[in-house]
Amino acid sequence: MLLGACRTALGLGFRPPFALHRHLHVASFRSTRQVNLAARSFPRLHISGLDLRRRPFSTTQDALAGTASPPPKLPPPSVGRWLMISSTLVFAVIVVGGVTRLTESGLSITEWRPITGILPPLSTEEWKQEFDKYKATPEFKLLNHSISLNDFKSIFYMEWGHRILGRVIGLAFVGPLAYFAIRKKIPSALSRRLAGMALLIGAQGALGWYMVKSGLEDSLMDKPGAVPRVSQYRLAAHLGTALVLYAGMFGTGLAVIKDWKYSKGAAWSGLKGSIDFRTILNNPVFRTFKRQAWALTGLVFLTALSGAFVAGLDAGLLYNEFPLMGGRLAPPTEELFSTAYAKSEDKSDVWWRNIFENPTTTQFDHRVLAMTTYASMALLFAKTLRPAVQAALPPAARMATAAAFAMANVQVLLGISTLLYLVPVPLAALHQAGSVALLSAMIHVLIVLRRPSTAAQLWRKANVLKHRG
Repeated sequence: MLLGACRTALGLGFRPPFALHRHLHVASFRSTRQVNLAARSFPRLHISGLDLRRRPFSTTQDALAGTASPPPKLPPPSVGRWLMISSTLVFAVIVVGGVTRLTESGLSITEWRPITGILPPLSTEEWKQEFDKYKATPEFKLLNHSISLNDFKSIFYMEWGHRILGRVIGLAFVGPLAYFAIRKKIPSALSRRLAGMALLIGAQGALGWYMVKSGLEDSLMDKPGAVPRVSQYRLAAHLGTALVLYAGMFGTGLAVIKDWKYSKGAAWSGLKGSIDFRTILNNPVFRTFKRQAWALTGLVFLTALSGAFVAGLDAGLLYNEFPLMGGRLAPPTEELFSTAYAKSEDKSDVWWRNIFENPTTTQFDHRVLAMTTYASMALLFAKTLRPAVQAALPPAARMATAAAFAMANVQVLLGISTLLYLVPVPLAALHQAGSVALLSAMIHVLIVLRRPSTAAQLWRKANVLKHRG
C-alpha cells in the first residue's frame, strides 16, 4: 500500500524525503531478496537521489548503472589505436599495389597459394621453376621475352611483397579483434561492423587473385594489338574495396578515440564555453554543411575510383598536357565515343563502353572529376570563411576543412605533374597516396561533425556525477 502511494507520488513529480525512504526500506522489505524483487518491479524508482537496487554512487560504473540498465559499453582507446594502425597498413598496401602495377610486376606470380606462397623461392631450382611458369604467360611472350632470371626476381619480389603485406594486414586485424571480442571490450553493433571488415580482408585476397588471373589468360594472344594487363574493371573493384576497407577502419578508429576523450570531459570538436553540441547539430546551416561534406567525400571516392580505369588502360600516357587535350579543352566527340569500342550489333553500348574502355575517354572523365572535386573543395572551404557559417560550425570542423583543402591542392599538383612527366613511378605512386590522404582528410571532416555516441554521452554524465559526489 505504501509502495503504491509512493509510485503514484513519483508519477506526479513528488519525491518523498529520505526519512520516508528509510522507513520503507526497513519496514516493508525484510530481506535482501525482497529488495531485489521490488527493484526489478520498479527499475527506475529513485528516492532522494538513490536507486533501490544499488548503493549510492561511488564509482563511474555505479553512476552509470544508476541511469541505464545494463550500462552501455564504450570501446577503450586501445581499440581506436588498433584500428588506426590497421588503416595505416591498408594505406601502405594501396600504395605498394600501385607501385606493383606501375613497375609491371603484378603478373610475375602465376599462382595463388595463400599458405604455401608465404615463402619465396629459396633455391636456384625453385627460382627456375617460377621463371618457367612466367615464361608461359602472355606478358612474357609479348613484352618481356628478353628478361633474365635476375630481372624476373626483381618483379617477383615486388608482387610477393604486396601479397605478404596483405597477409600481415589480415593477421594484424583478426588477432586483436578476437582478443577484444573475448575480453568483451567491443559493443555488439561495433563487433558486427568489425567482423564485416575481417570478411572484407579475406575477400580482398580472392578479388586480388581474380584480378591477376585476367592478365594471365591465353586468349590475349589471339587478339591483334592486345596488351597483357589485368582487367580495368577488376582493378577498379580491387582498389574500390581497399578504399572502403580503409575508410571503415580509419573512420571507426577515429570515432572511437574521440568518443573516449569526450566521455572523459574533452570538448566536442573543440567547442568551448557553455554552448551545448545539440544546439550546433540542430542549426540548419550546420546540417547543410554536413550534407555537402558527405557529398564531397563521395565525390573524392568516385574520383579515386576513376583513376583505377586510367591506370588499368594506361590512359595516363595519352595527352600529356594540361589543361588542354590536343590543343582543345576536350578531344573530338568521335574520339571520345568511338564506335570501335561498341560490341553489340546496334551499337547501343557505345556510350558506356567508351566511358570504361576507351583510354581517351577515361582520362577525360578523370580530369573532369578531379577538377570538379577541387572546385567543390574550394567552395566548401570558402564557405567556412563566412561569418554565419563560422558561428554555426565547431572550431575543429573549420580546421579540418582547411586541412582537406590544403591536401586537395597538393593532390592537384601531383596529378598534373604525373601527367606532364609521362607517369614516372615515384610521382604516380605519390599521386595514388595523395588520393587516399585526401579521402582521409574528408573522413576527418565528417568525424568532427559527428554527434558523440550515446554511450559516450552517458559515460560523460556519469563522470560528472562522480566528481560532484
